[in-house]
Amino acid sequence: MNTSFLKISNGQAILREAIPHLPFDVFREKAIALVADNGKVVQFFAYPDGDKLKMLAVLRNESLFVAGCDAPAVYPSLTLDAEPFHLFEREMAEQYGLIPQGHPWLKMVRYHKNCQNTPDVFGNSYDQDIPGNYPYYSVTGPEIHEVAVGPVHAGVIEPGHFRFNCIGERVLHLEIQLGYQHRGVETLMVNSEPKRLPVIAEGIAGDTAVGNSLCLSQALEALMSIKPDFGAHIIRTIGLELERIANHVGDLGALSGDVAFLPPANYFGRMRGDFLNLSLLLCGNRFGKGLVRPGGTQFSLPDDLRRTMNERMGELRTQVKHVIDLLFTTSSVQSRFERCGVVSKADADKLGLVGPAGRACGLSYDVRRCFPTEHYSRLDIPENAKNTGDVYARATVRAEEVLQSITIIHSLLNGPIQTQCVEARQEYALAPSSFVVTLNEAWRGELSHALLTDETGNIVRYKVKDPSFHNWNGLAMSLRDTGISDFPLNNKSFNLSYCGHDL
Repeated sequence: MNTSFLKISNGQAILREAIPHLPFDVFREKAIALVADNGKVVQFFAYPDGDKLKMLAVLRNESLFVAGCDAPAVYPSLTLDAEPFHLFEREMAEQYGLIPQGHPWLKMVRYHKNCQNTPDVFGNSYDQDIPGNYPYYSVTGPEIHEVAVGPVHAGVIEPGHFRFNCIGERVLHLEIQLGYQHRGVETLMVNSEPKRLPVIAEGIAGDTAVGNSLCLSQALEALMSIKPDFGAHIIRTIGLELERIANHVGDLGALSGDVAFLPPANYFGRMRGDFLNLSLLLCGNRFGKGLVRPGGTQFSLPDDLRRTMNERMGELRTQVKHVIDLLFTTSSVQSRFERCGVVSKADADKLGLVGPAGRACGLSYDVRRCFPTEHYSRLDIPENAKNTGDVYARATVRAEEVLQSITIIHSLLNGPIQTQCVEARQEYALAPSSFVVTLNEAWRGELSHALLTDETGNIVRYKVKDPSFHNWNGLAMSLRDTGISDFPLNNKSFNLSYCGHDL
């Protein structure tokens, strides 16, 4: 019997029988050892297999690894020895009633039925069907007070609850509770007609439509042995980078507004619209919906459109660089950004932070460089790692990535791009008894979809992991020993997804 994790590639379809099926004790030991060897958790989930439940983990260091085991109803928590498993174990407890014994913080994630009346880490049982019906952690003392924010917020924003324990203005602890809009996305992906899957994927998180549709398409392509043409890879890369630019520019504008520096807030707001309109030119939708489909793209990039986009990108680059310089050379902005909301590299590493939030803390990981797909293997992606872990670092990473992404798109638009467009609604015949995991560097960080099929080629488990799944606890850590008035600024510097987490 193979007693090790199997090395795999990003977007590689393999037979399920090829996945090592280990005794749980061996599975636990090997998984913890991989994480200890500078590893992280990409996916860790349970799934039904006949009358049994099984676990499957996809881990990464310099490579990707996969293995599975039978799922014990009660098992010694992996989180006790490797913190990155923390939220994944909570999710499995909620979805399937699998109890990680000794887990340090076993609370609900999205209010699945299985969590009802499950004792928490303190042995308390309560009805967890109602979002927020939970005994929040509290700090005691005569001068301690709590501040509750949300889940209904003062603006057009998705629901989430923030519970602050403070002494005066100083935040001692922030607990974040999500799950108010759990939509059953993973169940939809299993039960819907295959031709509906791309539309559902694009709606997982509206600001990450290209990233999610790309993960889905790559997974289905692997299971159908389909390879998009060269032009489609270029167009998909352009679409993903446009999504990155528009969101990063919007975040820089929001950060400017939060420190009451309105000129860049207004400029960035307008330029975000310009980049969204470039996606509109490309595929008829400002958020890139409809661009990516299994087998390629639904839209080509004729020379006249390519030249128009290239000219517009050149104009916008000059404008963006000017406003970035304005923002980062203003002393009042620097005084608010620097040393605000610091997350140490050690804490970021234990939490498994990804994307700009992780790179701001010194974690250079970027899927585009480490596990490249589409056209990224031909591109030079900088590391962009900073070392201060504060709002300034998170903003700087975004600013640098905006300029880098503009350069990438410029390089891809310099020559003719030929592709054969694919149909909008296709029927998909997937390989039976197979598994595939895909990773892409969405604008918030590592985005991953995992898919299992049965012996007839039907999907039996579809697992989505948004980068925010890793990063929400990073926001909580950034508020410790910070003034509560800096919460909006820190929140904007992370800009995490509620719906991407809640699924």
